Amino acid sequence: MTHLSIQNLSAGYGDVRVLYDVSFDVPIPGITAVIGSNGAGKTTLLRTLSGLIRPTKGEIQLGGTRLHGLEPDGFVTAGIAHVPEGRRLFAGMTVEDNLLIGAFSRQAPKAEISRDLEAVYSLFPKLHERRRQDAISMSGGEQQMCAIGRGMMAKPRVMMIDELSLGLAPVMVDVLIAALKQLAGNGLGLLVVEQDVAVAFDLADQVVIVDRGRVTRAGTSQEVAADPAIRNAYLGEI
Repeated sequence: MTHLSIQNLSAGYGDVRVLYDVSFDVPIPGITAVIGSNGAGKTTLLRTLSGLIRPTKGEIQLGGTRLHGLEPDGFVTAGIAHVPEGRRLFAGMTVEDNLLIGAFSRQAPKAEISRDLEAVYSLFPKLHERRRQDAISMSGGEQQMCAIGRGMMAKPRVMMIDELSLGLAPVMVDVLIAALKQLAGNGLGLLVVEQDVAVAFDLADQVVIVDRGRVTRAGTSQEVAADPAIRNAYLGEI
């Protein structure tokens, strides 16, 4: 099985270190969830894995290819797409134009891009209904669909999603979980930062816990969820 491999990764902002010797693998295909408290370093981790922050130590490899030192567009070309917290859609642009921006780095025939766009619409029919609408005029859940669809248009091997369910209604979260499981079933690797621990355990094949910039536990979702200490700390069970 192919992996996105993170080995002894340290990173931060200037002199402030946030991540300390982080190591784990993201299987492709499959869904890996990262959980932890606010300020644990989860967003910094994704920003480092997409080239927005340069690590001070460690290795990032995708399918055995070393990515350390690449610019952010190099990470996209290598096969990593990043759906940031807050969606970051472009105001004043239609849903379809926001989706097409995801394919900006690809040298692909127009027919191929059109097929990929139809695949996004097949996964999220609501986006097809809204395709001529200003993207930021949609609901939060529909905007999250659009942000994920934009990531799909890059044809990644791994898609990283920061705060999948934040601020969304439970019914919309269920729709997104089903969509991500379908994408994983079609061969995609997913790395999802998720504040709602119950959602993370429902969604993911494996769970990584980050605390104060360090990985403190990793394993299958069933193994991690069965740990009484984890249930007490993150689900409020005693």
